[in-house]
Amino acid sequence: MTRTGCWSRTERVLLTYEQVRAYELSATEGKHGDPRWPTFARRYGFDLRRPVQWEVEALEPAELQRLVLAAVDPYIDRDVLARQVAREEEQRRVLAAFLDGWDAAGGGAPA
Repeated sequence: MTRTGCWSRTERVLLTYEQVRAYELSATEGKHGDPRWPTFARRYGFDLRRPVQWEVEALEPAELQRLVLAAVDPYIDRDVLARQVAREEEQRRVLAAFLDGWDAAGGGAPA
């Protein structure tokens, strides 16, 4: 917040332990010294001496995309998004018309 001043609130988006179990993701060795590990280990019954972790990248890309989109969906201003999409479509139309004119005038012909 101090760097940009634009964030009034942040929300973490991550895999929950319930999702790890549901997706049957394999654990890898975690980082020793991670200050979050003891609390997590106690909460879910893991050995405090053997930290483990799961990588979100282990999910299928389509499922990862679905989870991320579901997490950000409540924050999307549909009116702003619709205006931006319309603006981009208009820019594409103008560019395509320009390129058609350029090609017709011989601007796109190979030398």
